[in-house]
Amino acid sequence: MQYRKVVEGIFAKKLNRFVAEVYIAGELEKVHIKNTGRLTEILQPGAVLALETSDNPNRKTRYSIIAARKGARWINIDSQISNQLVYDALVAGNIQEFHGIRDLKREATFGNSRFDLFYYRGARGGFIEVKGVTLERDGLAMFPDAPTIRGRKHVETLIEAMQAGYEATVLFVIQMKGCHSFTPHYAMDPAFHEALQEAEHLGVRILAYECYVTESTIQLDRPIPMI
Repeated sequence: MQYRKVVEGIFAKKLNRFVAEVYIAGELEKVHIKNTGRLTEILQPGAVLALETSDNPNRKTRYSIIAARKGARWINIDSQISNQLVYDALVAGNIQEFHGIRDLKREATFGNSRFDLFYYRGARGGFIEVKGVTLERDGLAMFPDAPTIRGRKHVETLIEAMQAGYEATVLFVIQMKGCHSFTPHYAMDPAFHEALQEAEHLGVRILAYECYVTESTIQLDRPIPMI
């Protein structure tokens, strides 16, 4: 994935969940945050950011934050990009766990939940729920960075789908490079952690893939171990 018209900026402060103030070419600008998480450890005053410039004259903000530099690595924070990365990789046959699938489509409902992707493998259908991961500490990637009732509901409904005969997968997209492993963030959301443990125990596939990230690109890379 290649972003267009990318500029660098310096983070000043968050105004609310979706708007921040950023210095771009020395001028303080209000910009859009393309993520609904807290991003507390990423969006720190003075952080170097990558922003995409919009050509839409009707937008309230001209720029959107797409990535932030933390130490030596870029972390992509675009919450909409992880689904696209997985979809493109599946179409190209680049995710080994899904070789042989067909009829891939976006968004499918089971019970009271809507999942990101649906496919067939032979006569059996399968659901994939994609979760973008931006939180990292000492090389350990973690999800979520804020409590997620919706995320827990997705996991619980995937268990129901699997018990009804479908394949079921949670795929965590680590939106950075260089993490040694992934773990659900127990301290942030114990209920999500416990639901994921139960899902894995019952046979839901849990995967984590890291990405190669620059200030203007992101590409799904390889699986990493899970704890």
